[in-house]
Amino acid sequence: MPRAPLVALVLLAAACAGTPTGGPDAPFVVTPHELADAMLRLASVTARDVVYDLGSGDGRLVIAAARVYGARGVGVEIDHNLVEISRQIAHDGEVDNKVTFIEGDMFTTDISAATVVALYLSTSVNRRLEPKLRRELRSGARIVSHQFPIGDWTPSQTIRVEDEDLFLWIVPPY
Repeated sequence: MPRAPLVALVLLAAACAGTPTGGPDAPFVVTPHELADAMLRLASVTARDVVYDLGSGDGRLVIAAARVYGARGVGVEIDHNLVEISRQIAHDGEVDNKVTFIEGDMFTTDISAATVVALYLSTSVNRRLEPKLRRELRSGARIVSHQFPIGDWTPSQTIRVEDEDLFLWIVPPY
């Protein structure tokens, strides 16, 4: 294995060891690659999309969106170490020209450029994000969530993958 990917894997393992990282709202829990890909398929991601992952952790979802589907991606993550790891993995995967990682708060970051938003947070955080999603996303934007619904917003589609629920919402016309 080349040195750079090995370094990224070691850094990722260190970030995942012990207590979960992340802000007080949502600890970092790894989304298995199979579920990340299922989320992107459910959202029908294409090369024309801009995929935002709120609480992007190690960046795997936006990196997969760029690598597999040709989309542009933006990860928003509050944990500095995870942002650095994400940037290194994107560089090693040669998609750093298609993805950006913002070290910041998902509640204050502008997401209006997103055509797809991915979430793996919690019921309470998704509920708090609902007004922002409805306010900032354009009609037709897709939101995909692993495991947790968004308040009382009825999903357009729900599927089960690997014994996990995935939800899809399509922002309605205003």
